[in-house]
Amino acid sequence: MIKLIGIAGSLRRHSYNRGLLRTAVELAPAGATLQAVSIDDIPLYNGDIEEQGIPAAVARLKDEIEAADGLLLVTPEYNNGVPGVFKNAIDWASRPPADGQRIFTGKPVALIGASPGGFGTVLSQSGWLPVLRALGTQPWFEQRLLVSRAGERFDRDGNLVDAGVRQQLGLFVAGFGQYVQRCLEARPK
Repeated sequence: MIKLIGIAGSLRRHSYNRGLLRTAVELAPAGATLQAVSIDDIPLYNGDIEEQGIPAAVARLKDEIEAADGLLLVTPEYNNGVPGVFKNAIDWASRPPADGQRIFTGKPVALIGASPGGFGTVLSQSGWLPVLRALGTQPWFEQRLLVSRAGERFDRDGNLVDAGVRQQLGLFVAGFGQYVQRCLEARPK
């Protein structure tokens, strides 16, 4: 069984991206599990705090990422870029540097996102690429999912109500699961 985790990069309870992740969890393909992981309790990164010890919420996030076979980042787009709170969580998970290598190097990663704008999260997803490269991950580029005009595709509670997007998401999650499986099979034994 492949273990995937997904992280939504918004703290808002009814955000479009949390709704997109909830639906992705429902659509996990046979032979895989997809667990949603929260970043709600991750503090702002501060080297002074790190010197005192990794906060418990950060340690949990690091453990969850490390234990997963693949990582789905569900990213909003704020001011044409990566949300600070989301980048902060990934920055914390990469600390100290030896942990970042252990947790992220070779990890299959996929990006999806929803935005009220007409271009979806194309700039945010592109903004993640240098970060994923620096962390040594294995990004999956075979498909893209950029949900635009999210206000028309989600209800007030952040639930995905668009059947077409739901179908695309199911295909995306299945494809990512297959990619993760191929990555696992290619690893030296």
